[in-house]
Amino acid sequence: MSVQRIASRYAKSLIDLAQEQGKLERVLEDVQSFQQVAKNRDFLLMLRSPVVKADTKEKVFKQLFTGKYDETTLAFLHILLRKGRESQLAEIANEFIDQYKAIKHISTVKLVTASKLSEETVKTIHEKLLASTSTDKNVELETEVDPDLLGGFVIEFEDKLYDASVAHKLAQLKKNFKDNLYISQIMA
Repeated sequence: MSVQRIASRYAKSLIDLAQEQGKLERVLEDVQSFQQVAKNRDFLLMLRSPVVKADTKEKVFKQLFTGKYDETTLAFLHILLRKGRESQLAEIANEFIDQYKAIKHISTVKLVTASKLSEETVKTIHEKLLASTSTDKNVELETEVDPDLLGGFVIEFEDKLYDASVAHKLAQLKKNFKDNLYISQIMA
């Protein structure tokens, strides 16, 4: 079974359980916290290591998360450890957040610009995205600066990409000049 399918099924199970218990927001906080912990390379290697035994991993989990995470989240982590699915925990956490956003009708939009935008401009773009029929009811806007764009912007969400950057336009222009048959015939 693929990692994506496994992650999707376990994430769905956790979401259903959290909704049933009325703890969806609390479990979301725990999962987001776990995502941050999983960014630690040593922790991730320990999770994926077949050499480190499950009981050792469980001791590490108890030390790190007991008292900080909800009982539902701790029980879920315990089940995953018992079933030997700890190597997929990072993917399960990502899938949980994706499914949560789908339930709450949240679109995550990434806006990349060549230079930092003012708060007013970001607010205007956010309002335009909310009014758009392409996004969900709620929009989570992530901004990033990439000087290589030279100017303009790139918007990414779901499986869509709108590239209005100067670098992209220059690349298109260069391709058009390269493919221009009239110039190559003059040179011949």
